Amino acid sequence: MIDNAARIAYLERIKPSKIIIWTLLFLGGVVMITPLAFMISTSLKTGADVFSLGIIPKNPTLENYVNIWTESKFSRWLLNSLWVATFSTVSVLFFDSLVGYTLAKFTFRGQTIVFVAILSTLMIPTEMLIIPWYMMSREFGWIDTYWGIAFPGLMTGFGTFLMRQFFMGLPDELIEAARIDGWSEFAIWTRIAMPLVVPALSALAIFHFLGNWTAFIWPLIVTNDPDLYTIPVGLASFNGEFQTDWEVVMTASCLATLPTLLFFLLLQKFIIRGVCLLYTSPSPRD
Repeated sequence: MIDNAARIAYLERIKPSKIIIWTLLFLGGVVMITPLAFMISTSLKTGADVFSLGIIPKNPTLENYVNIWTESKFSRWLLNSLWVATFSTVSVLFFDSLVGYTLAKFTFRGQTIVFVAILSTLMIPTEMLIIPWYMMSREFGWIDTYWGIAFPGLMTGFGTFLMRQFFMGLPDELIEAARIDGWSEFAIWTRIAMPLVVPALSALAIFHFLGNWTAFIWPLIVTNDPDLYTIPVGLASFNGEFQTDWEVVMTASCLATLPTLLFFLLLQKFIIRGVCLLYTSPSPRD
């Protein structure tokens, strides 16, 4: 009797607005998970069953996963994507945080002009940069090289802006105390400032890693050798002129999501903290 009364009292406290919000969140989750479920399901199907609408395969098989490793260059494409994404991410973390720290904690002539110039790069579409990138790559012999694939993403305006915002939130007294103790500026940056902005670094790392992992247009243009293809370009090569082996494409897509999923799970705590700090912190001083 007491349990029934408590249950009724609890149900009465639930507001209709919460029910609507929970329902919308549930429906949104279903919409987002359904394509992933079909992708995994298709990867376990044979070519004859690939167009069946059922999520559960009639005759599940792992043959597609075996074939994609043994009969294609997927392993090479995976290593290429890992190298390019990792190298460019490390470069962005170093240069963007260094420039962001300089703009946040130093005062020099033309500081505002430099910051505005960096921000203005965010307004330029990537499609407008492809032609000068290609001309530069052809001039310096970067076609069909790892450097040619990676160099456009070695430094970004977004990362510089993000790190500047976080560095401006650090107390100046802490940095001044280190300077009084005789620390060099590089030591202050590496041993004091950087550990305090780990959430921002983690958020920037996952954003940039995902951007390079899924990049398609530029690697497609700058590479002609199949041994240098990244995963998105390699997946496009599975599309035939008259027929597409969708079970192979879905299998490769499932394997391609694993590194990014593991990367996100490892940095999840820092990423969420960094995004929350970015949107809840007060506006920095100019």
